Amino acid sequence: MAIVINGSGTVTGIAVGGLPDGIVDAGTLATNSVDSAELIDGSIDTAHIATDQITSAILPAGSVLQVVQSVWEGTTTTTSNVLAATGLSCTITPSSSSSKILVTISGGSQAGAADDVGNINSIYRSINSATAATIAESGTEMQVNYAAMGGTYMITPVIMQKLDSPSTALSTEYFWYFSSRDNGNTSIANWLGGEVNMVLMEIAG
Repeated sequence: MAIVINGSGTVTGIAVGGLPDGIVDAGTLATNSVDSAELIDGSIDTAHIATDQITSAILPAGSVLQVVQSVWEGTTTTTSNVLAATGLSCTITPSSSSSKILVTISGGSQAGAADDVGNINSIYRSINSATAATIAESGTEMQVNYAAMGGTYMITPVIMQKLDSPSTALSTEYFWYFSSRDNGNTSIANWLGGEVNMVLMEIAG
């Protein structure tokens, strides 16, 4: 077929591959004329992705979006069976209200100054500085006898985990609360004064 320049300004008769290499540049392409349907698999590699262009909004559900950590080395003693805050807390601001927060508390130790004693551990949550409320709770029977300070102390490590759905993109703070199982018995949070860690992981919803 002959190449014809029409009076309307169009050209007909050019076969696929008929244009020489390099004749169509970026300036020749109309705005928004190349979409995902024209791209072949693997055509965009990491070298062609600008810095910070992959945001949390385009990551699939289950992706880890951010991780924050807090460490506490203090000690809290109580004889009450009413839950109260220890010194361990950690704050995260979710990137989306659909995100979940995986809360992990680990390390350190708990002690009870009597036989057959136990502790109650709880994870509390506060959104945008509102009053904290419990979201997870577990009772802990002391598991190891340790003779010290003239008495028998029962010791166990601190291990708690909760996948929370705060349903907010506001600043969210989590706390470790602690009490004696039985009113009047002495319970000690982080008795040996080691590190207790709280790790918060935002998971895409």
